[in-house]
Amino acid sequence: MTPTEQPQMTHEPTVAVAKSSIGLKELLVPISIIIAGLFVGIGLYMSGGSASPQLAVAPTPGAPVEAVDTTDKVNPVTDEDWIKGNPDAPVVIVEYSDYDCPFCSRFHTTMDEVVAESDGQVAWVYRHFPLEQLHPQAGAVALAAECVGAEAGTDAFWQFTDSYFAARGAGDATPHSELIPRLVTAAGVAEVPFTNCFEGGAPGSKIQAQSTNAIETGGRGTPWSIVIGPDGKTYPINGAQTKQAVQQIINVALGS
Repeated sequence: MTPTEQPQMTHEPTVAVAKSSIGLKELLVPISIIIAGLFVGIGLYMSGGSASPQLAVAPTPGAPVEAVDTTDKVNPVTDEDWIKGNPDAPVVIVEYSDYDCPFCSRFHTTMDEVVAESDGQVAWVYRHFPLEQLHPQAGAVALAAECVGAEAGTDAFWQFTDSYFAARGAGDATPHSELIPRLVTAAGVAEVPFTNCFEGGAPGSKIQAQSTNAIETGGRGTPWSIVIGPDGKTYPINGAQTKQAVQQIINVALGS
């Protein structure tokens, strides 16, 4: 079951976002050169004029658009995924999201409600799909979130993520250079290990792989989600669909 496509509910780049041939570490300005501490470093990185890492990839220009459902190419959920809800739930919703996409912010609230009201029937997996052509700092926010999770665990990852979307969804226009350090601290992550993770850029390969998989499964904008039923069948959710629309697809996946 595929919901009616609603372009106004998803963010899509008008020009293909190319996969960078330069590693994330090379694109991050060396901290030893530009910062004297964590918050100053993030501030310079966020506000600098250098190109941000291209973490999202797009199909080869000119390639035909796939007309078939490729959601079954979704990568299996593993221990490296960030999961909210019952990890053993019969229905899993894998969302590929962009931290600076306003539609993703709206859908984040919807998914919170879906999981909370599912009575343990739904697990929500958050994966990255930063469309940096539209949102130049989205890849850096994703990197910060991964570093928070790597240093302080699942609860800290979700605290950072939920707080970020709540702030942006409420119209908070605080610059990235101020908002990210504040949320990192609130999530209980120490300055030095976060700095080392963010500077090293190790989670960049994970973010890139998830972005690539989003496109492999048919994602062309954000949010892009895939419902996986108890029998392994997959169903797409394109854009910031309503809670009622999401629930309808969950019911189909459950066979009810």
